[in-house]
Amino acid sequence: MPSPAGTANPGLATFLASLRGNPVETSIEQLVSLLKRRQIRNSQPCAIATAHLLRRVLRAVRVADIAKLLERVQQVGQRLIAAQPRELAIGNVVRRVLGLIRDEAEENRDGEVLAAVDMGRESCTAAVNARRDGTSESTDTLDSRHNRDTGPLPKETSNERPPVLNHQTSYAASTKGSAVPSLFSFAPSKVASPLSTPGTQTPGSESPVVAPVVSTADTTHDLIAEVVEGVQEVIDELNQADDQIAGYALDHIHTGEVVLTHTPSMTVQKFFLKAAAKRKFTVVYAETFPIGHQAAHVTGITDDGGDEVEGNSERFLKSMTMAGVTVLLVPFSAVFALMSRINKVVLDTHVVSANGGLVAAAGAKIICKAANVHHTPVVVLSGVYKLSPVYPFNVGALIGFGDPKDVIGSQHGGLTQKVNIENPLFDYVPANLVDLYITNLGGHAPSYLYRIVADHYRSEDLHFMGSELE
Repeated sequence: MPSPAGTANPGLATFLASLRGNPVETSIEQLVSLLKRRQIRNSQPCAIATAHLLRRVLRAVRVADIAKLLERVQQVGQRLIAAQPRELAIGNVVRRVLGLIRDEAEENRDGEVLAAVDMGRESCTAAVNARRDGTSESTDTLDSRHNRDTGPLPKETSNERPPVLNHQTSYAASTKGSAVPSLFSFAPSKVASPLSTPGTQTPGSESPVVAPVVSTADTTHDLIAEVVEGVQEVIDELNQADDQIAGYALDHIHTGEVVLTHTPSMTVQKFFLKAAAKRKFTVVYAETFPIGHQAAHVTGITDDGGDEVEGNSERFLKSMTMAGVTVLLVPFSAVFALMSRINKVVLDTHVVSANGGLVAAAGAKIICKAANVHHTPVVVLSGVYKLSPVYPFNVGALIGFGDPKDVIGSQHGGLTQKVNIENPLFDYVPANLVDLYITNLGGHAPSYLYRIVADHYRSEDLHFMGSELE
């Protein structure tokens, strides 16, 4: 039933609008509910909602311990992942935030160690200078101190050397006349170590060197502020990922080419529109049923910041046809027959695993296999936030299923009682069927994706949820 006039349907836009005014726990429960009902779906909206929620959680946190801060973020991430385990982009954003906290904590710890080392060096320098001043002072007043402690030297022995000891003389005989002054009486009674600790009084210094005491709460507050700033950079990256990917379009789309794609997405459409500004080419859309059937008839991009709308042409900024792109809509059954005329296959992805495989809309695997037979290059567009460190040991857990009535309606009631009807939403495409990945960082081979995973995620956070797909 359509929503009443003046009220918006629950989704990403309504969640972001209510995030500032609602308490943290209320916002967490709201996002969990939206994910369970699939009112926020697809990788980019889920990643944006997760990043905004974690930023709200960090701003409201009141802990002075880094371990508790990490535990808090992990608890929120576990609840979100449990609400929608197949949206691996949620776990990717949580890992990015955990990595930011660990990096900032290590930088603060290294800064404190360097400050302590510098302070220790200053203390040692001050102690050495004080030691040098004390030594010169003791040398200048050596005679006066000796006269005060032991009295003046006798005149008869002041210019005579002490007798040489041998086997015929003894120490008692040699010291019978006068006492030989000891060198221990010349040195000052207290000598400070040059490695004195901060806060101790050194000879010749006017005041003790006291190390400043930094409050743990202040340090944690500064760390949280830096982490919040890092989360904002992640949000900016999510919003700019499609535009950055589109920036590489002219390097891969050439004049006169025939490009095949299916289930049009905002990432692919921006990629084509960027190339259409300077190149003339043809796009062949493979119409899949029932997934993306209505969206294939309206090829354009939305203006709502991430929510893709199917079948509503009024919300599109610009259509592919208006941009000068020749669009051919063909049935999915004709893909293999047309593949010999195709120069390149460009696909969007739902998630990319660490081994180079990908999960895309249903029908992607058939297209990639047909391209492999005809030696047609397959290019996959994916933001870095879709790259997950999870390995697809259980491929079936990655594949979601839609409503069976989209395949066979209720009018075929007798048939539905005799057969099991499955409507898969996704396909898993192995890495050997993909030639190139284009991310917001550039083009990468499938065998290089492990390096990007290592650069973006900390090893301590790879399995904070255990197995996300169990």
